[in-house]
Amino acid sequence: MHLDLPKIYPITDTQLSGLSHAEQVARLIEGGASFIQLRDKISAPREFYRQAAAALQVARNRGARLIINDRVDIALALKADGVHLGQTDVPVAAARHLLGQEAIIGFSTHNAEQAKLAIALPVDYLAFGPIFPTLSKNNPDPITGLGAMAEVVAIKGSLPLVAIGGIKGENVLEVLKAGADTVSVIAELLADPARISENMNKMLTLTSHSPNPLGMA
Repeated sequence: MHLDLPKIYPITDTQLSGLSHAEQVARLIEGGASFIQLRDKISAPREFYRQAAAALQVARNRGARLIINDRVDIALALKADGVHLGQTDVPVAAARHLLGQEAIIGFSTHNAEQAKLAIALPVDYLAFGPIFPTLSKNNPDPITGLGAMAEVVAIKGSLPLVAIGGIKGENVLEVLKAGADTVSVIAELLADPARISENMNKMLTLTSHSPNPLGMA
């Protein structure tokens, strides 16, 4: 099953925004978001579960899909729309076995070799980056740049490619033009919590007429 992703794929961050995941989700959806990832590297599992449950309720009520970062157990317990996994998380095959065929599974890669291996996995989309310098991770992977992303674009086939890392209004069109189907955004949307909805809407408007290799909305 081919997954249609919006061009802007926001990721929540409670430290950056100072808001709960549920409040971030509400503001992002108000700005037009329809596919959101909950990411929390600091909360205890019980607290993240509580916040994720509240955020998922907001998303369900407003027709948006919600992906849980890293935590397959929480995604399974809450029946979230899926999970996003990194290189050191639960193996993709195990996550697919636990979550079933209907769950959305995304997978992060940081070089062409990782991407080549990931294409053979039971994933619904591939993330690649960081394309640019990013402040959203304490120990980010080496910057890939658009050149390395172009290598992945050439081999990924019909698998949707999500560009990650340092993407802003000033470079998002360049990233999409280089072949990304979707871009994940954190700081550009969340740094000013009072303007999350406005920022989300601006990013969607900016990319509404940009080229898209798979013709996604």
